[in-house]
Amino acid sequence: MPVMRRGLWVAIAVVVVIFLAFLLVFGSYISAKNQMVAKQEAVHAQWSQVDVVLQRRADLIPNLVSTVKGYATHEETVFSDIANARSALLNARDPQGKIAANGQLDSALGRLLALSESYPNLKADQNFLQLQDQLEGSENRIAVERRRYNQTLQDYNTFIRQFPNSIWAGMAGFQTDNAYFQASEASKQAPVVKF
Repeated sequence: MPVMRRGLWVAIAVVVVIFLAFLLVFGSYISAKNQMVAKQEAVHAQWSQVDVVLQRRADLIPNLVSTVKGYATHEETVFSDIANARSALLNARDPQGKIAANGQLDSALGRLLALSESYPNLKADQNFLQLQDQLEGSENRIAVERRRYNQTLQDYNTFIRQFPNSIWAGMAGFQTDNAYFQASEASKQAPVVKF
């Protein structure tokens, strides 16, 4: 009988240890999954902030174009490019699409603002100057929100790629998201300055 009791206690101890190990692993999974959900929601919330400031800038553009059109009537290509880029931005449904459309809009706006150099009366127009100031403020907000978005996205991606989170992320269906804002190819070129 004593040998049987001893075997029973060993079996019970093994079951308890296995059960505790299971609880530990399951607890780790639940904790990691909850953190992944929170980090993913933080990415979505930060994207919403980016979307708001992109929308604000897009709303300023028609007024700016209208003001410039009064002075630069023969610059239809620039106006068309801005309209197309703005439309692409407003119709994009995912971060990658909005990021690409935003790059096109940045380029078109740069060309529009460069027009002011060719039209001295435009540079002196109070409405144009006010819109240019508002656009500059929007650009600053966009830069801040882009940076925050990229940081939040990096935090999420780092978390789900770390061990053992990478195992739990795979089991729970979380994947890395590489929809980062990046510098455009044009901005990577050094400007040529001629005197």
